[in-house]
Formats: sequence, structure tokens, C-alpha cells
Amino acid sequence: MDKILSRLSTMSGTLAVGAFTVNSCIYNVDGGERAVMFDSLRGGVLPDVVGEGTHFLIPVIQRPVILDVRTKPREIPSVTGTKDLQMVNIKLRVLWRPVVEELPRLYKELGTDFDDRVLPSIGNEVLKSVVAQYNAEELLSKRAEVSERIKAELLKRAKHFHLTLDDVAITHLTFGREFMRAIEAKQVASQEAERQQYVVLRAEQERQAVVTRAEGEAEAASIITRAMEKTGNAIIEVRRIDAAKEIAGKLANSRNIVYLPGGGSGGGGGSGGGQGGSSPGLLLSIDK
Repeated sequence: MDKILSRLSTMSGTLAVGAFTVNSCIYNVDGGERAVMFDSLRGGVLPDVVGEGTHFLIPVIQRPVILDVRTKPREIPSVTGTKDLQMVNIKLRVLWRPVVEELPRLYKELGTDFDDRVLPSIGNEVLKSVVAQYNAEELLSKRAEVSERIKAELLKRAKHFHLTLDDVAITHLTFGREFMRAIEAKQVASQEAERQQYVVLRAEQERQAVVTRAEGEAEAASIITRAMEKTGNAIIEVRRIDAAKEIAGKLANSRNIVYLPGGGSGGGGGSGGGQGGSSPGLLLSIDK
């Protein structure tokens, strides 16, 4: 019985050592990752990039370094000055990833935290150099152009550090309080200028209407004058008759008009002294 237990313990120990040895000789590279191998006998980091999957290594002598090669976002803030000496607070969103073929050199030169070492430095440098070439107003009106120039410059700088950029965009852009107040004052002045232009245009149209009306009245007076020269006072009598007809028509359609006939005055009965005068009748408007 003791021999059996001894053999079992020996076998379990052998299996444990074997499992530990096998586990120490393999490593896994997951999806979206790559590995570089550090070999202490062959001069450090090997030049080959190890792809996804399960791979073998020599324990103690070799050590794999797993690196993420997927695209990742990074926000780079910066406070810089424009061409017209206005301070601007700008934030840049960068989608970046390492160049897979250059991973051994990247790890050898910068380590595993290469993004923290490189991106803030070159991002601030490029932002300051590009923004300084534009006025504050141009940063707002030419935002797409500024983003493209920043992207081009960042690509050049990142290439020296074995990084590539998939996208670069300005996500935040604000100016100082003085500049914002100046913009508001300019907008108010522009609106006031447009209002004054509208007032001037309206006054000009009213003036033209008055001139046109006066010219029409003058032309009508000229026509009446020529007609009177030809026909005498006949044109006035015609106008008087037309006005009387219009007034009579309005009075006939009104229910609040009362006619009071005029009374006679004078000397004798019918044939005596002078012919008595008579007063005209009255038309009264009675409001209810």
C-alpha cells in the first residue's frame, strides 16, 4: 500500500512539473494584438512580429511582450494663440494605432506606453504651429481646412515614431471672454446696420410714392385746366352734378336722414308787394 501511494505521489509530482513546464513554454496572442519577443541570448528584442494564436518560447531565456494594435481614440487639449494674438482653447480627437511592422523598433525605443510619450507632445506642437497661421475668425469659418492641415502635419510627425493616424478632428474650440464679447458686439452692430438699411430703403420707397402721387395730382390738375380752357366752367358743373348724385345716393340708402322743408317769408299774399324769399330745406342725420 505504501508503495502504491509513493508511486501515485511520484506520478502526480511528475505531472505537475510537466504541466508547469508546458505552460511555461507556450503563450497566447489574442485578436487585435501582436507580440514581440525578448531573447536574452540573441541580443534583446527580436526583429520578428508574432501574430495571433498560441506560440512556443524558451522559458527563462525568452519573454513575450504583448502589444495592442487596434485603433484607439486619444484627446489632446491645448491652449495656444492665433495669428491675431487671440488665445484659443482647442481639443483634438485622434484615432491612432501603431504600425505593426515597426512594433519591435517601437518597443525598443519607447516601451509599451508609447502613446502617452508621443501623442501629447507632437499633438501640442502641431496644434500651436498650425493655429498660429490663422486668425480667430478663420478658425471658425475654415474649421475643416484647419483639421486637414493638422492631420497632415500629425501624420508626418507620427510616422517618425512608428504610429499611424486614421482620423483627426477638432472637437472643442473656444476663445477668451474678451474675444467673445467682441464677436457679440460685432453681431449687434451688423444687425443694427441691416436695420438702418431697411429704414433707409423704406423711406426711399415712401418718398418715391409721394413723388408719384404728386406727379399724378399735377397731371390731373393740368388735364382739368386744359379742359376748362376749352369748355369753360362746364367741367366744374359736371363734377358738381356727379358729386351731388353720389351724395344723394348715399343719403337715399341711409335710414337716419330726415328732410325738413324750408319756410317762406315776405309781404302780402300771393300777388302783392315783392316776391317773398324762401329758405332751402334741411337734411338732418339722426344717430341712434
